[in-house]
Amino acid sequence: MPDFVDEAVLQIKAGDGGHGCASIHREKFKPLGGPDGGNGGRGGDVILQVDRNTATLLDYQRRPHRKARNGTPGQGGHRSGAQGEDLILTVPDGTVVTGSDGEVIADLVGEGTQLVIATGGHGGLGNAALASTKRKAPGFALKGEAGDELEIRLEIKTIADVGLVGFPSAGKSSLIAALSAARPKIADYPFTTLIPNLGVVEAGETQYVVADVPGLIPGASEGKGLGLAFLRHIERCSTLLHVLDCATFEPGRDPVSDLEVLEAELAAYAAQTEVDLSDRPRIVALNKVDVPDGRELADMVTPMLQERGYQVIHVSAASREGLRELSFALAAQVATAREAKPVEEPTRLVLRPREIGEVGFQVVKAGENTFRVIGDKPTRWVRQTDFTNEEAVGYLADRLNRLGIEAALAKAGATEGAEVQIGDTDDAVVFDWDPTIDADEIVPGPRGTDARLA
Repeated sequence: MPDFVDEAVLQIKAGDGGHGCASIHREKFKPLGGPDGGNGGRGGDVILQVDRNTATLLDYQRRPHRKARNGTPGQGGHRSGAQGEDLILTVPDGTVVTGSDGEVIADLVGEGTQLVIATGGHGGLGNAALASTKRKAPGFALKGEAGDELEIRLEIKTIADVGLVGFPSAGKSSLIAALSAARPKIADYPFTTLIPNLGVVEAGETQYVVADVPGLIPGASEGKGLGLAFLRHIERCSTLLHVLDCATFEPGRDPVSDLEVLEAELAAYAAQTEVDLSDRPRIVALNKVDVPDGRELADMVTPMLQERGYQVIHVSAASREGLRELSFALAAQVATAREAKPVEEPTRLVLRPREIGEVGFQVVKAGENTFRVIGDKPTRWVRQTDFTNEEAVGYLADRLNRLGIEAALAKAGATEGAEVQIGDTDDAVVFDWDPTIDADEIVPGPRGTDARLA
């Protein structure tokens, strides 16, 4: 398996919150010790973080299932559970995060940038926190909430100012090695470059990054060769450098025809992905002019390329001819692109207060005398409830009533015995509505029971 992977699909799960504890303080000669159950700990988050020392997604392809730690349950003696440890997943700079629906969630750029991709569940309240003047010693506690669970796709798009475009063995790796301190693998066979190589170049006061990525062949935009692996990484480049081989021995190839093939593949890829590459400035480097036949061919095709509007520079990675001119020409294009880039406004967080009278839920009629309650708060409360405990169920009924759900059901036309569904469609909890039960009218009884539900 190669040691560079630029795509991976992850199944991630944040930690679940710990359950609250239902406990009564018991001590000799203190029969009314009161509730002392602690709260459950919060589940850990799953966090994506940009790390310059991470260059591949290989580890995530090998182990695609990742889970943060759960919070621990509360205990008696007012001891709250420990919070689950966050799971930090390091990713390379320039990683794009996409949801299972194909929508881009985030574009992670910059060392240390973090994204909480899955939030841990809240811990359940213990009975000490649930005690009130009406319920002095609750015989129940709330369950911890489940953490977020989702599938995401990670994709690396190399961050570079200049992208080197050319056929395999056109001399791109040699050129980046000569321009910068990068030391890519170099050989004379096709597809020597299997991973993007980055090199930092300084020309005057301008410093920029050059990307040497897998070479193109005809049909690359359709997935042939390593074309797609290359094209993905060129999307962020502000300047393209066509590296054309003037000393190739392959029949039917010359710098002009090579350039036409390269431009055709770029246009085809742009049409598929809707990434416009036509406005990126191009510079043509006629490489290997240290070879006598190569220099002669370069002199021949230069006027043709200049007529098409290209800036043409003769270079040789071996003899270092033309490298200074090339580096300053690229620096000028990069500087122009940076100046033209609009200044990004600082991100402003807009807080929108809830409207006056907004209840936070909605009652929808789903059938004859069947109603569905939609809303984050009632759904969360249902998940926190232990339905094996009558007192916990009664507490849920009181909370829903105070939220206004009883009145909303009556207004929507619900009658006694109506089927009420609360929660997600797949795992909704179903109740038979009985408006004759008085909410908040707690009848004293043994802990864990509710006389209203008898």
